[in-house]
Amino acid sequence: MADQDLRVLNDRYEIHRRLARGGMAQVYLARDRSLDRPVAVKELVAEFATDPSFVERFRREAQAAANLSHPNVVGVYDWGAQDGTYFIVMEYVDGPSLSRVLRSDGPFHPRRAAEIAAEVAAGLGFAHSRGVVHRDVKPGNVLLTRSGQSKVTDFGIARALSSSDEDLTQAGSVMGTATYFSPEQAQGLPVDPRSDLYSLGVVLYELVTGRPPFTGDSPLAIAYKHVQDAPPPPSTIMSGLPEGLEAIIMKLLSKRPDDRYASAEDLRADLGRYLAGETTVAERGLLAAGVAAGAGAAALAEPATTMQPATGVGPAVPPEEPYEDEPEEPKRRTWLFIAILVGLLAILGGLLFWFTRSLDDSALVTVPPVIGLPLEEAQRALEDLGLEVDVTREPSDQFANGLVTAQDPLKDEEVDEGSLVRLVVSSGSEMVLVPSVFLMSQTDATKALNDAGLTVKVTPREADDVEPGIVVEQNPVADTEVSPGDEVEIFVSVPAGRVLMPDVAGRPLAQAQAQIQAEGLRFADATEAPSNRVAAGSVISTDPVAGASVERNAVVQIVVSTGVEQVEVPNVVGQTEADARAEIRDRGFVVNVTPQSVPSGDPNTGRVVSQEPGGRERADAGATVSIVVGVASTTTTTTTATSSTTTSTP
Repeated sequence: MADQDLRVLNDRYEIHRRLARGGMAQVYLARDRSLDRPVAVKELVAEFATDPSFVERFRREAQAAANLSHPNVVGVYDWGAQDGTYFIVMEYVDGPSLSRVLRSDGPFHPRRAAEIAAEVAAGLGFAHSRGVVHRDVKPGNVLLTRSGQSKVTDFGIARALSSSDEDLTQAGSVMGTATYFSPEQAQGLPVDPRSDLYSLGVVLYELVTGRPPFTGDSPLAIAYKHVQDAPPPPSTIMSGLPEGLEAIIMKLLSKRPDDRYASAEDLRADLGRYLAGETTVAERGLLAAGVAAGAGAAALAEPATTMQPATGVGPAVPPEEPYEDEPEEPKRRTWLFIAILVGLLAILGGLLFWFTRSLDDSALVTVPPVIGLPLEEAQRALEDLGLEVDVTREPSDQFANGLVTAQDPLKDEEVDEGSLVRLVVSSGSEMVLVPSVFLMSQTDATKALNDAGLTVKVTPREADDVEPGIVVEQNPVADTEVSPGDEVEIFVSVPAGRVLMPDVAGRPLAQAQAQIQAEGLRFADATEAPSNRVAAGSVISTDPVAGASVERNAVVQIVVSTGVEQVEVPNVVGQTEADARAEIRDRGFVVNVTPQSVPSGDPNTGRVVSQEPGGRERADAGATVSIVVGVASTTTTTTTATSSTTTSTP
């Protein structure tokens, strides 16, 4: 489409193509004419442009995000109104959302998930420091750049901490996405930065397991679970998950905001400890909780051992300070202490004996082969033998998604029961991001797609207002993830009544003729020519050339390969080696020389004795011609005399 036909907002932002559509807005790829850079334009759908609440929500998004200049937040540059609707101009992020990556690749490696969560926490922390709570943190609102950096976007329902309005809704209603609600959001209670941290905990849970902690038949059912149900530990879904990361996730998913991290910066610091291999604050909290629980249990048990039974006359009173005329009580307490001590020593001795025996009799387990098995089957086989399993996912072109590609230790190795077996599981072929070829020439577009490892199908499209040979549409659209080698169809502009000459070079003649006819063209009788590159019977070239705009029903000339050119081999028998080499090379052949001994003085010395192929035979151009050249032999003559032997070497 020509520049003059592009839709332009505020005489500055020219709209090129749609990137996505949401419930209330559409997002387009556009070019900022003033700064000559790509931008994303989010435009309110026309049906909502007359609704004051939606317009106000849209305005608040622009206002909330415009003040957030941070590497992990999608920047907002401008906002305005035109043609009866409203738009926001944002930073263009050339990468997919977390939700798209989860759908295509499955769970993330724990370290990568922690890195992403730390970056999201950095962006949220900055927003919180500016008094803004996001309230809709979810995988679809986190974008990844081509370099892998995370950026938080869509502050559409964000609220200033100082705001006193009711979320642009009626009292008691809630906004956001039920799967990622915090319990206080689900109940319509006030929110603060810790609500965003809960939602980020749900996202992190999904990143490492491939699914959120709560699902249901309706948003209401899911919201109820956020309020009432305890989330299953992620390690019950993805075995081998590091304890430090699981502790962080479970702390984030605490029902009470006070039990979560106090701030996004505290969360980011704890994720940093996990990535550095240190004990996290969340782990220490779990340990402290366990100690406190144990102390509480001991406190509850102590009265049963120290309190004296009632006499029936009055309530029993523990003798904290016995009278001098009651000497029996200290003795009883001393014997009780000794009995308890003896019991503890006996238990300790038994434990030591069991531990020693277990070291001596520890069972060895032979690791089974699991490469090529589905992950679930491999895990079951290993866990049935008492082995622990750690799973890492990596792309693989050889194994289908979900199959084990490597194991450590290897099969048939003997290890102690309870040992850890590390598995590498295929996440499928590494996906390719389709490049944008919009408004490129056909040649440049084909090269860009081929360089990305994709194949190309060219389809002409009549477009009188666009220069011929320009890509006006592509399918799949730019930034779509596809498998290597997938086909991308590009629609190339041609004037009305004309078609594009298809590229049939290298195709068998019959196939090429059918494709030419399908485009409404005719073909003349094929011309034959030898070719060292194109197989016999396939097309070498066409006239017009591929991609040319031609009239319908035009005649196409085709040149078909007869195969490698046949050349007559020169007869070089009897020639000197130098002359033979020169003549063979002049005919386009390669020379291979083999020496052959001939008697001293033989006329064939230094000359060609024989050749293969023989003279005047025909062979492929570039083939090897072998010649045998005579070489004078070294002879030895021995003369025997009475007193001596003389050896002469001519």
